[in-house]
Amino acid sequence: MQLLEHPVREQKPASRQACGPEGACAAASAAACRASAEPPVPEELTWDAARLERAGALSRRRFGRGVAFYLPGMFVRDGVCGQYPALSVTGARCAQRCAHCGGQLLRNMPDVSTPELLLQRCRRLAAQGVRGVLLSGGCDGQGRVPWKALIPTIARVKAETGLFVSVHCGLLEAATALDLKRAGADQALVDIIGSAATYAQVYHLADGPERLRRTLEALDAADLPVVPHIVAGLHFGRLLGEGKALELLAQRPPALLVVVACMRLPGTDMAQARAITAEEVCGVLIRARELLPETEISLGCARPRNADALEALALRAGVSRMALPSAETVDLARAQGLEPTFYKTCCSVRLGAGAADW
Repeated sequence: MQLLEHPVREQKPASRQACGPEGACAAASAAACRASAEPPVPEELTWDAARLERAGALSRRRFGRGVAFYLPGMFVRDGVCGQYPALSVTGARCAQRCAHCGGQLLRNMPDVSTPELLLQRCRRLAAQGVRGVLLSGGCDGQGRVPWKALIPTIARVKAETGLFVSVHCGLLEAATALDLKRAGADQALVDIIGSAATYAQVYHLADGPERLRRTLEALDAADLPVVPHIVAGLHFGRLLGEGKALELLAQRPPALLVVVACMRLPGTDMAQARAITAEEVCGVLIRARELLPETEISLGCARPRNADALEALALRAGVSRMALPSAETVDLARAQGLEPTFYKTCCSVRLGAGAADW
């Protein structure tokens, strides 16, 4: 199989010059001119080849030359299915209507919105040899997933099946975090957003930053392991707040960080948004390595497909985990002297020693 070579295209700050001849926008308002210009990339997320190579070298010194590739349970690759499916505790219902999702991501998840549905589904999955499940779901308009009615059933799932349980927990209070911990949830996946404007315009939450702070404090107090996720380009395809999100995480570095990229899903408010570039996402990965030198970094599954350029840059930036790599990326990793292992779970989970192939 032919290896794909991806030359480094350095990320430069966007030009701040005015549009058009002599700074005038012909036949357009100044507002339209600004809207059409490429948004500036925050300085801390710009990079050159030297900075990319330093990030990669730091990662390989700390974490070695192994790279774990993941096939989550929601995906099939060459006839092989992952063993860690995502289930929705609200079915297709979501009152939040976030601009990037609008409930679309829930539609392909099995509905486990009642105790009976959740227990039956998990029993069947365990009998089929599935390793674990990701419990996700829609929110109530305040960023909260309705966990309370399912807490006893989550405890039964853990007791009867032994499945590893991840929860995409949403924003929560101390009591809910403690309930999830006591029920046996193994880890909480939390989106870390560093911009109040993104919370307001994308998630429709006026108090997002404060709610996030309380959520992280609640999970810490409950001793429920957290796997933070950063969605690069969440603010309508531009970088806004990703650097601050990383600075927040640096105050209490996690064992693992997952970086994903905003997808322009049909039928959402971002369907026609600007596409985040591979170079911009790479800037987030590099800055993550600089601020979190002891944290393992994964390129997660929630990103545009057919993104070989991003995958190649991510390998050079030193990620040690990656979900849904292309066959060309796997070949490229081996050509770079990396040592792949393969897992059929979410990239937030590492169960067992991995395999030599899917």
